[in-house]
Amino acid sequence: MLSTFARTIVPVLGRLTVTTGTTRGIAPGSIVAPNHTALADPGLVLAALHRLGTEPVVLATAGLWKIPFLGPRLTREGHIPVHRGSRSAAAALDLAAEAIAAGRVVVIYPEGGLPRRRDSGDREPGVFRTGLARLALATGAPVVPLGHAGARRIISGGRLKQLAGVATAPLRRPDLHVHLGEPVHLTGDITEATAHARRAVENAWRQAVGRPPSSRSTTVRPT
Repeated sequence: MLSTFARTIVPVLGRLTVTTGTTRGIAPGSIVAPNHTALADPGLVLAALHRLGTEPVVLATAGLWKIPFLGPRLTREGHIPVHRGSRSAAAALDLAAEAIAAGRVVVIYPEGGLPRRRDSGDREPGVFRTGLARLALATGAPVVPLGHAGARRIISGGRLKQLAGVATAPLRRPDLHVHLGEPVHLTGDITEATAHARRAVENAWRQAVGRPPSSRSTTVRPT
């Protein structure tokens, strides 16, 4: 359901381009790690992954499960609620590890929450939490860094500006770019693995914001 909604709505809101720095697809049992900038960016991520033939399991804020009809559907599709700041937050990583063992691709946002700023600019990823590194080290799963740009041109700022941004996006058609980097295998302790993951995601983000793609990059045509 989430992927269907994303691939339907995102092309209406902007011009999505997807590039990848690897000739390989996303292997079953991988972890996709995107930067997190705006309420709209999960849609970009899911729409991009759908184009690349991947329907992932997403670790998402547990508040979504409180929405009538949505929560049970998310559970049926295997998505995983994250109760941030609670003792049960670690249980989400156990469920993610089970999904990886079953061959599912898991999306986890290493930064956790959204940045606390109101401008519409794209900035480098913030501080990473340790969940991604802990999951990757425990499972041995490859981490696919994903960088994206443009989501804040759809929605950012205060509530009125956010509503106006979404309402006018179909007319403005902002450029939206998602770039997948080369998968990495995290090693070392939690601190080293977290730093490695952040560098990889930042490199993917730099490609998304306009650095010339490498000679190995391929492009999925925009809509």
